Amino acid sequence: MRRIIFVTGGQRSGKSSYAQGLAESLSANPLYLATARRWDKDFEQRIKRHQADRGNRWTTIEEDKLLSRHQLNGKTVLMDCVTLWLTNIFDDNNYQLTPSLEEAKAEWDKFTKQDFTLIVVSNEIGMSLHGSNQASRDFTDLQGWVNQHIARNADEVFLLISGIPVKIK
Repeated sequence: MRRIIFVTGGQRSGKSSYAQGLAESLSANPLYLATARRWDKDFEQRIKRHQADRGNRWTTIEEDKLLSRHQLNGKTVLMDCVTLWLTNIFDDNNYQLTPSLEEAKAEWDKFTKQDFTLIVVSNEIGMSLHGSNQASRDFTDLQGWVNQHIARNADEVFLLISGIPVKIK
């Protein structure tokens, strides 16, 4: 039976740690679906830190865009994170909002037709500074609209604030 748990919040709010603990409570061998591209040395260090935090009970799949190419039926999956996945889509669409939004929603809907437990992490980036350029404002809109799409179809939604999960759905 498909179950989607959406975990969102600000940067360093404790989203990933909370989602990881949740996945580990649901499965002895959860699967980590990593969406990050290895952009630079800083990002490489972030990836290594996340890998070390997970330990060896996890199986990791790296997928930067085409989530639906992986058959994950019967698995407990932690996807971390929507923001990085959207960054890849937005970048590949030359920072164009409409095609990025259409691609993301279509891929998400295709991906979530599977029979799995999916814990998905995202960021609430629209709660901070207003972007100083069109691309950053468009990305904030993209993130907000995709978060709404995911939350609307999720079974449960948690907002993390200063490390504290607040169940909102």
